[in-house]
Amino acid sequence: MLGSFRNFAKSKFAGIFVFLMIIPFVFWGMGSIFSSGNTNNLAKINDTNISTQEFIDFVNNSNIPQQTIRENIDDNIIEELLSTLISTTLINLEINDLDIIISENTLLNQIKKNKNFLDENKKFQRTKYEKFLLENNQSAAIFEKRLKDRELQKNLFDYFGAGIIAPEFLVKKLFIEENSKLDLEFINLKKFYKKKEDIVNQELIDFLKENKDKLKVEYIDFKYAILNPKNLIGTDEFNQSFFDKIDDIEIDISNEINFETIVSKLNIESVTSTNFKLSSTSNEIEKKIFELRNNKFDIFENENDYILYKINKNEEREPDINDLQTRDEILEFVYQKNKFDYNAKLIENIQNNNFKDSDFEKLGQNSIENITLNSIRDNKKFDINAVKLLYSLPINSFTLINDEKENIYLAKVKNLKSEKIDKNNEKFKDYLNKENFNNKNSILKSYDLLLNKKYDVVLNQKTIDRVKNFFK
Repeated sequence: MLGSFRNFAKSKFAGIFVFLMIIPFVFWGMGSIFSSGNTNNLAKINDTNISTQEFIDFVNNSNIPQQTIRENIDDNIIEELLSTLISTTLINLEINDLDIIISENTLLNQIKKNKNFLDENKKFQRTKYEKFLLENNQSAAIFEKRLKDRELQKNLFDYFGAGIIAPEFLVKKLFIEENSKLDLEFINLKKFYKKKEDIVNQELIDFLKENKDKLKVEYIDFKYAILNPKNLIGTDEFNQSFFDKIDDIEIDISNEINFETIVSKLNIESVTSTNFKLSSTSNEIEKKIFELRNNKFDIFENENDYILYKINKNEEREPDINDLQTRDEILEFVYQKNKFDYNAKLIENIQNNNFKDSDFEKLGQNSIENITLNSIRDNKKFDINAVKLLYSLPINSFTLINDEKENIYLAKVKNLKSEKIDKNNEKFKDYLNKENFNNKNSILKSYDLLLNKKYDVVLNQKTIDRVKNFFK
C-alpha cells in the first residue's frame, strides 16, 4: 500500500542531512515497499535494516521535544527524521566500504584544538572540556563518537572533492557572469497570440477530429467506504485494535473477498459513483481512486482515514464537444496549440537567420521594452534558466525566453558591460573559492548518482504509519 511517505519523498528529498553537514544532493533512492518481513523494521538499505527502536533512539538523541514532533506529524516530521537517519546510515555504510578511518590520536588532537577548551594561553584545559560536557548533558564517549562520525563523513566527501583547483579561465568566466550587466530589448508576445474568444467552433471540431484518439476521456464506476477508528472500533484513537482491523481487511482483499461482503461485515456505509470523469471539482478521495484505477480493488491512506475502494467499470470514450467542460478543455488545447505554432515559427525564422532587426522593430512597433540584467543570477524579470541562456548568446542575437508566470518574450541581446579580473585582484581568491566549490559540487552530484545505483532503499510504510500514530 502506497502511503504519504512515498509522496513526500518524491517532493522533498532534495537534500540530505548529515549531522551538522548539509549536502545538497540525494544520496539514496526510493525502492518498493516491503511486501513482507520484520514489521519492527522501518527501512532497509541493501542488507542493513533500520529498526523501530533504532529510530526511536535517534529521535531521542536529537533532543527534539515530543510536543514539537506531535504538532508537526501532519507536516511529515517523522519522514524528515527518518530521511536523516537513512542518509546517515547510508553514508556510514559507504565509509566502511571505503575503509575510511580516524585514528585515536587524530581525534584527540581535534579535541585539544577546539577553542572552547582552550585557556587564555591557547592551551587545552581538561576542566573546560568536562564543563562543556556537563552543560550539554553529554558523556565524553557520546561527544567523541559524534566528533568521530563527523570527521569520518568530512573525510568521505574530501576523498572525492579535495584538491580541486579551478583553472584561471573558469574563475574569470565566473567573475564576468556575476558582475557583467546585460542590456536587452524584449517584446511580450501575449498580444500576438490568437485570443480564445476569436477561436471559432470549426477549429474545435477540426482539432477534435485530428486528435480524437489522444483526447479520449476515461470514465469509471466505483464504490468506496471511509474507514476510521470511529466506525471500525467505536473510538477516536488510532490504536493497535484499529490497525489489526486494517490488517484483516488487507487480508480479505488478498483473499479476493468482494467489496460488498467486507463492507457488510464491518457494518459501514459505502458511496457509489457512476460515469465518473476526473475534473477540477473532484474531491481528494475521488482523485486518488481515479489515480489508482488500474488496481481494481484496494485500500489506501487518506489524511486521517483509510479508503477501501472497488473499481466496477473502466472505459474510454471520445470527447463530446457539446459537453461544456469538454468544450472548455478543447478550447484550451487549441489556444495553447496556436501559441506553440506561433512560437515555433518565430524560432525557426531566428535559427534560419530569417529574422532581422527590421523584423524585430516592425513586430514590436510601440511595445518594445528595455531592461538591464545586473548579473547571471538576476531573475527579477525572467526565469533564471532564461537569464543563463541570454548570457550565453552573442550581441544582437534573438531568442525566446519566459518568466516564472509562463509569459513568453522575444528578446534581443543589445550589449554586455563586462568587468575583468586577474590574479592580482583582491577579489580573485573569493571567486577561486567559489569556482572550486562549484566544481566540487559537480563531482559530488556524480557521486550521488553512483550511490543511488549502489544502494537500494526500501521502506515499510505500515510500520512508518504505526510510528507516526505512536507519537500522536
